[in-house]
Amino acid sequence: MRTTVEFDEDAARALDRLRRETGMGVSEAVNHLVRRGLAAESASEPFVQKTHPLGIRIDVSNVAEAIDLLEGPQSR
Repeated sequence: MRTTVEFDEDAARALDRLRRETGMGVSEAVNHLVRRGLAAESASEPFVQKTHPLGIRIDVSNVAEAIDLLEGPQSR
């Protein structure tokens, strides 16, 4: 498949670096990076926030007030 693709600067730098290091052509390097991204995406586990009971209840409807309560007014 032939198409025109515009890369963000960081992606273009990664592509150029890979090409310099390996001698790959543009298409081969793009396919390599896409496959690496797909493999990393499928290998990663979904993020789960770990929580711990603190034994206290804080009303967080007013964030500034909650921060003052937890960290003191000097935290602002």
